[in-house]
Amino acid sequence: MIMNSNLEVKVRLQPTVRAISRMPRRAASATTVPTTNRGRFPRITQVLALALQFKEMIDDGEIRGYTDLMRLGCVSRERISQIMMLTWLAPDIQEAILRLPQTPRGRFHIAEAALRPIARMPLWNDQRKQWQGLAGCTGTL
Repeated sequence: MIMNSNLEVKVRLQPTVRAISRMPRRAASATTVPTTNRGRFPRITQVLALALQFKEMIDDGEIRGYTDLMRLGCVSRERISQIMMLTWLAPDIQEAILRLPQTPRGRFHIAEAALRPIARMPLWNDQRKQWQGLAGCTGTL
């Protein structure tokens, strides 16, 4: 058996996220339009948009049900139920949440946990009263 000792292996190394974050940023070119850092959408807006997307996927037959969502998202059945519960909110409340302005860190004074009891209410008029009480005291609606 003859062995060749001239073995060459080429490997392309990718920098880690930590290494990328330490890299110096390149200066913006003269043609780059400066962007305003307005922040991120509030977490509740993101979660509601996700819930609406999930509902559309189920309605279109792309996903069979919550179990498929649970497997795809690697989250528990309880968390999927919490997310999907937001679709029970009255349409005008959903719209108000989706129209919330961007915030510096994506934090908003109304948390998802505060909306779950409202979403459980079967009557939209009751939901609207509770939402106005929650958002009205903070000047949102």
